[in-house]
This record gives sequence, C-alpha cells and structure tokens, in this order.
Amino acid sequence: MKRVVHFIVGPTAIGKTFLSALLAEKIKVEIISADSRQIYRFMDIGTAKPEAEFRRRVTHHFIDICDPDEYYSAGLFGKDARAAIQDIFVRGSVPLVVGGSGFYIKALVDGIFELDAKDEKIRQQLNERLERDGLRALYDDLKKIDPVYAAKISPNDRQRILRSLEVYFVTGKPFSYFHQQKPEAADFKPAFWGLDMERKALYQRINERVDQMLAEGLIDEVKTLLGKGYSPQLNALKTVGYKETIAYLQNRLSYEEMVEQIKRNTRRYAKRQLTWFRADQRIQWTRVDSPETFRELAKKIADAL
Repeated sequence: MKRVVHFIVGPTAIGKTFLSALLAEKIKVEIISADSRQIYRFMDIGTAKPEAEFRRRVTHHFIDICDPDEYYSAGLFGKDARAAIQDIFVRGSVPLVVGGSGFYIKALVDGIFELDAKDEKIRQQLNERLERDGLRALYDDLKKIDPVYAAKISPNDRQRILRSLEVYFVTGKPFSYFHQQKPEAADFKPAFWGLDMERKALYQRINERVDQMLAEGLIDEVKTLLGKGYSPQLNALKTVGYKETIAYLQNRLSYEEMVEQIKRNTRRYAKRQLTWFRADQRIQWTRVDSPETFRELAKKIADAL
C-alpha cells in the first residue's frame, strides 16, 4: 500500500506557512518547500521565506539550496524531493509539502521529463554568442532547430532558450523530442489541501505583505544582490518584487510606481496560481477567512496524517 504525502497548496500570501506552523505544533513534520524562488540564497525578504526561528524549530528542505545564478529546475526538484520524502519516512518523521509553485508540485507528484544532457564548453559558447549577438539571434536559431519548442516559450526566456540549444548541440535532437517521453509518477499517494479566500481579502493580504517586505528591507536586499555581482538579467531576479525594485534602483520607476507594480504583479501571480491549482480535481479546498478556520483545518489535517 502506498504511503500518503500531504500537500498544502494555494496562492501567495494566503497563509500556507502559518498553517504549516500550526501543524508542526501538533505533529512531528519535516517541510518540503515547493517554492521555485525560496531555493535561492540571499533572496529572503522578496520570496517571503519562513522566519528563521520557525526553520530552526522545524526542519525545512529546499530553502537556500543554490545561488541565484545556479541552474535548478522543476524536474530536478521532483527527483530530489522524492528522495527527501523517502529519507523523511525512514527517519520516522512526516513529510509535509508546502508551496505555491504549481510546476514544482506537478514534477514531484506526476513527474515531468528532465534531461541530463549538459556540456560546459557548449554552454560557454552559447553565452559568448548571447553577449555578442543578443538573445534574439539565439531564439531565431531555436526556431530553425526546434520550431515546436520555440513556439511554446517567450523570445525573452533566456534560460529556456539557452538550455534547449545546449540540449540540441549535446544530443543532436530537438528539445521537443525529449518532452514527448512519458514521465514517471511518484510512488506515494498525494493528499492535497488547497487554501482559498475571498478575492478582495486575498488582495488586501498581498498589498499588506508588500508593504511589510519594503519595511523589512527589500530594497537593501536587492542592492546587496546586485553588489554581489548578480546580473539583473538572471531569471531569479526577473521575478515579482525583484524586477520592479531593480527598475526603481535604475531610476526607471519612481518609488510609488515600484510599490504599485509589485502589488499589481503579485496579485496577477496569485490569480495565475489559483487558475493552475483549480484545474487539479484532486485538491480539497477550504475557505480560510479567519484564524479559527486555520486552526480547524490544522486539526483536520493532523488527524489525517
């Protein structure tokens, strides 16, 4: 009989971390963070990582595992997180997956194809070509080599363009060919708990969180990242909260415009998350509109663990 792994999912700022903390008071859990940005070191405030004190009390996995310029993917997460879950079971603890990155969760549960075809020399040559000829030239190459995959991604998606070209030059086959391979599902049974909230209340929470991030030092965090030499063109820094702050530091936005754009783009991100998760019929949704509903849900999940 397959073991059951419980998942807490939902949009940003809805209270997933708060619920996981309530659960950790009731049962010995180790948390698998399914967040595609919390994997990065030095990006604490803008990604709303759980507080250090909570992370000291409860073991968290997949937070601060790589630098902002290091390659990591949903496919790698799926493979690594499955191994971590197995280790947690062996230790006699309970794995609890918490996060809002839908593609990471899909990779963990259902599997996605992840190709281990890498060549540092080819990657260096592609980066040199990028510097010399620009991203558009590389995208034009990809359209000729692999029009199917090129049509699926943005002409501005630097990471995916470079990766798909690298795969082609290493294997001699287009990236889309490998995407046709059938993925392998996890050997556990997922139990999904989705958090929902009235849209106006969620947006208010998002706005308040952005204000809190700025009060806690988001601008200084971004200055530190840039001071360490990390390029604003990195995918990690072209995400909500970081890209707008960089635009402000480069005098392309006023402070007020920066704040409004972070709030607006975070609200849009939350909407996309909800669209993704609502398409998954396995998720059991709960409206969490008060601290009491969080406590009730924590008890319900604890009883099911």
